Amino acid sequence: MQNLNLNWNDLLFGSNPWIIAIGLNTILLSLVAIAPKKLLTTAGIIHAGILGILIWGCLGWQGYLVVAFYFIIGSGVTRIGMAEKEAAGIAEKRSGARGPENVWGSALTAALCALGILLVRLLSAESAINSQIISLLLLGYVASFSTKLSDTCASEVGKAYGQRTFLITTLQPVARGTEGAVSLEGTIAGVVASILMALVGLGVGLIDAIGIIWCVIAALIATNLESVIGATLQAEVHWLTNEVVNFINTFIGAIVAIGLALVWNYSQTL
Repeated sequence: MQNLNLNWNDLLFGSNPWIIAIGLNTILLSLVAIAPKKLLTTAGIIHAGILGILIWGCLGWQGYLVVAFYFIIGSGVTRIGMAEKEAAGIAEKRSGARGPENVWGSALTAALCALGILLVRLLSAESAINSQIISLLLLGYVASFSTKLSDTCASEVGKAYGQRTFLITTLQPVARGTEGAVSLEGTIAGVVASILMALVGLGVGLIDAIGIIWCVIAALIATNLESVIGATLQAEVHWLTNEVVNFINTFIGAIVAIGLALVWNYSQTL
């Protein structure tokens, strides 16, 4: 797993990742802004830039590649069967273009993990305990995106291709796009997406091989719990918007993955 230790001298006077982050995000998001397909609203571009700078500054290109993979695949999946979903009234608003609420609903948990890693690196001396904390936060970071990509793929594939959709709380047949609805096609797509996202995390050195298992299990648990929230509480609680539920979803995914890793690590010491 990569060495993420930094000190104030590295951060302020060394090869400054924050300057690289600002320049890279300016270029990439300028291209997004002029792309024929609108992936982000104007405000969404600004907030995505803030997120991108934060992630690159805290985790370097490795962390940035994870969030970029989520954005590219998530945006692509959202457009599957868009015409049919729009006709049925179950498509994402703005034809899938992400606004600030979407950016932070999907990535706030990951941003908190990244900030936690930065604080540990800057405020604590290098030690085995701090290395373990960083490893767990990196797992939480990847797991949050595994969870969100799983949720996005499960929802969008289910709405586009689900042959039979059921309310998760009662297993009664419901129309595609119903809050809390699940389908076999969507569930399979969600599991595959979580595996792919975790493999990206492994490929860039943020997690180890067993971390893939924790990410996939966590994503499956969190995505189904989100469906339960959608079927029971979301219509009753006015502040439980889709974006808030997305944050809860990714937070559960990160916590479950970290919890599984802690239990595993403890069992290995017995």
